[in-house]
Amino acid sequence: MTRRRKRARGSHAGFSLIEVLAALAIASAIIIASAGLIRNVASFFDRGTRGASEAERLMLAVARLSGDFGAARFVARRTDDGAAIAFAAEAASGEKPARVLFVAAGAIATRSPDDELVSLTIEEDGGIRRLVRRRAPWPGPGARFEDVTPQDPVVLLAGKLDMSFVFARVSADGALAWYASWAGERVLPRYVRLILRDRASGADLLGEAAFMVRANAPPACARDAVPACLSAALVLPVEAAQPVGAAQPQGRPP
Repeated sequence: MTRRRKRARGSHAGFSLIEVLAALAIASAIIIASAGLIRNVASFFDRGTRGASEAERLMLAVARLSGDFGAARFVARRTDDGAAIAFAAEAASGEKPARVLFVAAGAIATRSPDDELVSLTIEEDGGIRRLVRRRAPWPGPGARFEDVTPQDPVVLLAGKLDMSFVFARVSADGALAWYASWAGERVLPRYVRLILRDRASGADLLGEAAFMVRANAPPACARDAVPACLSAALVLPVEAAQPVGAAQPQGRPP
């Protein structure tokens, strides 16, 4: 009787080889399916996070540009041809990148209450185009852009994008005339537009949105309260009485 009980117990102990193999096959199938599901979820999550990050970066860049152009100052600078408005924009030519230079009012919130020179450069490296912002303290109206070196680079936008700036002045009939550059002018542009297109799809990411330049007269007009200041050009020193050539209009951007 004792031997029979031991044999009965031995026949029910552990798993057979077939049962072990079956369990391993089921476990392997579950692991493979779970790994594929996790990979897909991670891929969609990463894609969604990357899309949200790109949209957030675009919004932050637009807010930064809007603040900079909105704070542009109607002040003079020295040039080889005399005095000109402290706002200059050059289109890309050869290895020289497109760049916008202007003087903006400092913000107390950023601990820079004094005027500063703002530089916006469109740079390209390995097919990736970047909009880089730099800044430097502005010495005053007697300074030249060439004498100030902007520092503290911050990448506002980056990607496989086509970028360019265009600038608008208001004509006598109230229409907007757009320019591809702004050099040697006596007044600030009224609007600045960043043309931003996805290189793969050609989609215009900003549409017709434009940044408004609020200053349209020298700071002295606020003190003297002369109505003619609102339509007058920059008052230049006597030695700079020679007119400076204006940029050629390029028509309204597409």
